[in-house]
Amino acid sequence: MNSLLKYTPGCIIKWNHLRRIISPLRKLRFMVFGLGNKTYEHYNAVAIYLDKRLEELGATRVHELGLGDDDANIEDDFITWKDRFWPAVCEKFNIESTGEEELTRQFRLVSHQPEEIPSENVFTGEIARLHTYQVQRPPYDAKNPFLAQITVNRELHKGGDRSCLHVELDISESKMRYEAGDHVAIYPINDTNLVDRLGALTKADMDEIFSLINTDLESSKKHPFPCPTSYRTALSHYLEITAVPRTHILRELAEYCSDEEDKKKLLLMATNSQEGKELYHSFVVDACRNIVHILEDIKSCKPPLDHLCELLPRLQPRYYSISSSPKLYPETVHITAVVVEYKTSTGRVNKGVATTWLAQHKPEAGKPLPRVPVYIRKSQFRLPLQTQTPIIMVGPGTGFAPFRGFLQERALARANGKEVGENILYYGCRHRDQDYIYQEELEKYEKDGDVQLNVAFSRDQEHKVYVTHLLQNNIDKIWDVIGNRNGHFYVCGDAKNMAVDVRNIVLKAVQEKGGRTEAEAAQFLKKLDSMKKYSSDVWS
Repeated sequence: MNSLLKYTPGCIIKWNHLRRIISPLRKLRFMVFGLGNKTYEHYNAVAIYLDKRLEELGATRVHELGLGDDDANIEDDFITWKDRFWPAVCEKFNIESTGEEELTRQFRLVSHQPEEIPSENVFTGEIARLHTYQVQRPPYDAKNPFLAQITVNRELHKGGDRSCLHVELDISESKMRYEAGDHVAIYPINDTNLVDRLGALTKADMDEIFSLINTDLESSKKHPFPCPTSYRTALSHYLEITAVPRTHILRELAEYCSDEEDKKKLLLMATNSQEGKELYHSFVVDACRNIVHILEDIKSCKPPLDHLCELLPRLQPRYYSISSSPKLYPETVHITAVVVEYKTSTGRVNKGVATTWLAQHKPEAGKPLPRVPVYIRKSQFRLPLQTQTPIIMVGPGTGFAPFRGFLQERALARANGKEVGENILYYGCRHRDQDYIYQEELEKYEKDGDVQLNVAFSRDQEHKVYVTHLLQNNIDKIWDVIGNRNGHFYVCGDAKNMAVDVRNIVLKAVQEKGGRTEAEAAQFLKKLDSMKKYSSDVWS
């Protein structure tokens, strides 16, 4: 009762009123499975809170809380939880269980003749020309992205075997606004060669027009993606074909194997046994096999393409930290992105969806500018309101992207006569003469007094040197900024290793230079987190 009262300041609630609030929850039966990633500090915090709070409010837990870790294998976590979940439900509600699951199709296939397709659903060119794309109207968001022109697309690396792109998107006609630190979402298009290969493996007519219609007529989800469409458009624009397939997909693929050994192999990988998990990790995860690779290597598996379209997850937008400030570039959004390309243990070359597409679409004289669907996602990664507040920024590689916008904004403020605090940057790359991105810009900022540069070139000497080494040598400065001068600390980049190491160094600075115990240092940093004075923009 007290926990309810504290959320209603200034009100007196009688017990019978409270009873009316609580009684509906006393009839509620619940179970919670959370989706999270252990590389983040607040791992599954919402699921944990919800599970606890529902019980406090009188609801009855039918089955224990389940936590999925996307840094490992969230599908395995769910299957393990679900295997215990069904027996608990059956016992609770006295339901007889057969212990078997039937594989049933959620959608049925309907083929169309070309003349049956409304004109607004005709797909042309390299972008799926939905009606919302043909008639662009704000506001623009995830369901209504803006077709932005790519006005600049240039290489940032000066050598080596990797590529990093600087891309500028024209948003002048969109009425979209952004702030330094925000993200831009890009809807990518799958590689044509991969799409064609999947069509060949399934022996499908890629230009056939079809619809997938939900067999549950009461469901609000009528189609898994916009229909009617062609197989080529579905695989190019709507379906994730480069990701590692989850185990439930392998289970359904097994039904299309003509060879019993192939079927057993797929079914084993789909089980929750230790042997199955190990095989799944070695054959699929470690080898980075996507759906095309699975069908190439398990040759007797011949699923129909319409069922694959039902099984594969939707192609999601890729998010990039915006590397510009709207105070300098109000009508363009800048992106800094490494082109993802790597060789797998099977000898194949895997490529990133969005960066591969971007690398192939550069403005050319005499040709229309390429376009890509985008929208802005707001972030909590923000500069201090007061320009005189000192800041420390840690951003190796493309982790520097949001800090480019920060520096642009702060340099402009100083040029306009405002008092600007220290801007201390820790940046790292492999080689000074190959992948030191925006080198000229950074060195000009340093010369003008707009940044204090701390740069680590990890492979320019015998022993590798990273930004964390530089940071470790400057813990006095860390404490001076965040402990004595009310400054802000930012980190952007790899969540699993770099961000964890940086946080530990900051904790060490708070302990050794701030005179705190380990517990007090952790509490101090947690307070900075809550006040947005320690900010992370990280990814795994």
